[in-house]
Amino acid sequence: MTEKIGLIAGSGQFPLLFIKMAKARGFSVFTAAYVNEADPRLLDFSEEIQWLHLGQINRLVRFFKQNNVHQAVMLGAVRKTRLFTDVKPDMKAIAIVAKMRDTHDDALMRAFADHLEKEGICIAPSTLLLPELLAPEGVWTRRKPSKAEKQDIELGFSVAREIGRLDIGQSVVVGGGSVLAVEAVEGTDAAIERGGRLGRGHAVLVKICKPGQDFRFDVPAVGARTIDVMVESNVRALAIEAGKTVVFDRDEMIRQADEHQIAIICEK
Repeated sequence: MTEKIGLIAGSGQFPLLFIKMAKARGFSVFTAAYVNEADPRLLDFSEEIQWLHLGQINRLVRFFKQNNVHQAVMLGAVRKTRLFTDVKPDMKAIAIVAKMRDTHDDALMRAFADHLEKEGICIAPSTLLLPELLAPEGVWTRRKPSKAEKQDIELGFSVAREIGRLDIGQSVVVGGGSVLAVEAVEGTDAAIERGGRLGRGHAVLVKICKPGQDFRFDVPAVGARTIDVMVESNVRALAIEAGKTVVFDRDEMIRQADEHQIAIICEK
């Protein structure tokens, strides 16, 4: 019998990479896809697909149960700004939120995942079928970070851990010993653009896991798009965590970084 797996899909390429790998390994994939977020191409690889709005928990659970799906992954981004404009919470979603002391990102996701597991749907780590996407340790580029950039990276790691502990975001932009931008609800790209403007060619980006990161969701991710935004914003170095960051298009990332003299370092 073909093994079944559920996919709860937001935006970006992660859900598409996963579903292609799952199909190649013989899984039947049942996809719950968020409207205005998930890639329509998921339809081509899904056994069945159910389009949902944020907050439609009962509909999602019913879809998986009807198809006898007991394991799922949560992949892809959901733009946080949509939390204010594109949510249609059902009674279950309202009940879950009502019981929470805070509604920060991780708390919401854990409450959602815990409810699914109570319904018999186990949420697996996001890298279940794609562990090779996790970042390897080392300096990836021809150019290494300068002494000044290393000092800014060290400060960036310290600040990023603190904003992660507070569940604010995962990224900071640092330049000349000052914090230029902190990622919040607007996302990493906007933080890079804001910090780059202030840094004027002397800024680094640090993106790391939150302390106590739940690897079932919201694992930090970088890719060629990250380098594109850094180039546009004149941010000169990128620092991430080895084994705790998902990397898309790594070869293309390195090629672009080398072309524009950007340093990429991955530390434990």
